[in-house]
Amino acid sequence: MNNAVTRETMIDSQVRPNDVTDRRIHAALQNTPREVFLPKSRHSLAYAEYEHETSEGRFMWRARDFAKLVEEAKIQPEDEVLDIASGSGYSAAILSHLAAAVVGVENDEALAEAASARLDKLNIDNADVVVGEIAAGLPSQGPFDVVFVNGAVEVVPDAWKDQLKDGGRLAVIVRDGKSSHACIYTRSGSVFASRNVFDAAPPMLPGFELKKEFVF
Repeated sequence: MNNAVTRETMIDSQVRPNDVTDRRIHAALQNTPREVFLPKSRHSLAYAEYEHETSEGRFMWRARDFAKLVEEAKIQPEDEVLDIASGSGYSAAILSHLAAAVVGVENDEALAEAASARLDKLNIDNADVVVGEIAAGLPSQGPFDVVFVNGAVEVVPDAWKDQLKDGGRLAVIVRDGKSSHACIYTRSGSVFASRNVFDAAPPMLPGFELKKEFVF
């Protein structure tokens, strides 16, 4: 079975059954080879329903959860998107099919350069990954229509919300104790409304855990 057929099977068996109906997202998944963004040892499992570690603390999510969060972000063709913790660059590649421009941010220079090289290899010219402190976002290039976060967090930095345009959306998985859910924050002036849209539990994004309180 070639990878184009395998991608189609992934969409039909994992994405559509999770009520992801946006055909633009289906097309983005169909036209983006997941294996390019994975270590060679994981290529044979690229389209299986797994979460793949691409580097320390960075994961390619299961297609069903990733596609669902992308759909809930309501990305429009004219939107500018900030991709937090881009990892190997897969998320930026998918988002590039939906938005006018995507900029990913990663703490590590080598990781950012490798992700950008993969995007270049696929001739994606409206997305790039740059070096920056992910907790701070990318204020020099904001504000953004959408901020998309690749990992679950217990703490949502104000900086991510502050970099939204009026009407902008922050799409993030929030872990609260034993529960974990996708949350969409929407900006209206200086006010941020939030709503939980579905349950999901991708790996935690290191550095965004609640500080444990000392108990006597």
